[in-house]
Amino acid sequence: MSTLPNRHISLGCLEIGPAERRYVNDVLDSDRLSYGKYTRRFEQTFARAHGVRHAIMMNSGTGALQVALAALKEAGGWSDGDEVIVPAVTFIATSNIVLMNGLVPVFVDVDQQTYNLDPRKLEAKLTPKTRAILPVHLCGLPCDMDPILEVARRHDLKVLEDSCETMFARYRNRPVGSFGNLAAFSTYMAHLIVTGVGGIVTTNDDSLATMCRSFMAHGRDSIYLSIDDDDTEDEERLRAIIDRRFAFIRLGFSYRVTELEAALGVAQLEKSDVMLLRRRENAAHLSKGLARFQEFLQLPFVPNEREHAFMIYPILTRAGCDRRHLSDLRSELPAAIE
Repeated sequence: MSTLPNRHISLGCLEIGPAERRYVNDVLDSDRLSYGKYTRRFEQTFARAHGVRHAIMMNSGTGALQVALAALKEAGGWSDGDEVIVPAVTFIATSNIVLMNGLVPVFVDVDQQTYNLDPRKLEAKLTPKTRAILPVHLCGLPCDMDPILEVARRHDLKVLEDSCETMFARYRNRPVGSFGNLAAFSTYMAHLIVTGVGGIVTTNDDSLATMCRSFMAHGRDSIYLSIDDDDTEDEERLRAIIDRRFAFIRLGFSYRVTELEAALGVAQLEKSDVMLLRRRENAAHLSKGLARFQEFLQLPFVPNEREHAFMIYPILTRAGCDRRHLSDLRSELPAAIE
């Protein structure tokens, strides 16, 4: 008979603290839900945390990826049918957004220890139609970015980081989201910080940032992307805004969020250090407790030059372990390996 405690462990939940409630109530009291002070504050704080000039908040990580790739496609003059390298192990959105942009995903296998795209297998999959590499920082662990960037430089390819599962973590002392031409993050439920729905594009490229803001707002002319844009005493600029405020210069999307999501994000960012520390402590506790089962389980591996944010604690079952039995939340680990 088992001596383990009979406890139910949830797959995840959100803690709404006093700051979240205060900021959301402030938004409601302001009678304004469109892009405003909380979205600007969230974007500025997030950009600083990831070492970039621009962070653009939108509806989801998938939306952020789709917008970022659309901007790269337009800026580069790519054609439908051009190819984008993606890892063979990732969430479905990584390849879906390639297809949504009229491009072709080409899959490259991942490293067996980190589950991230294996740079050693990249060049074998390049063709004259390859335009970009889309590495995924999976589960909270950054990719091995230096060799990926070297391949991109050598073959004149763009890099879009899918960082939806990883925030704040560093590779060789640089934060994720600061390596590629663009990067995309998610703040959906069960992610590192949670705003309900939400995503972010980061970049150091001013032109690409402007294009992303246009794409997420139906392709609107960038002269008018916020209701504050016409608050000017410059009569010439005001006339230009009036003339062009309903001009749409590209086929875009409706991927905006409200001040409510941004208010949650601002509060979450204020305690991100504590959240990250707790996740790493929990991961260390799990690794210590599961170490005796390493004959049957491959536990998370963190290379020396990288940090892990542990959005997910990945486990790979080895020969002799029944994965289906192990994944049954009612079962116990010893039973899965008997």
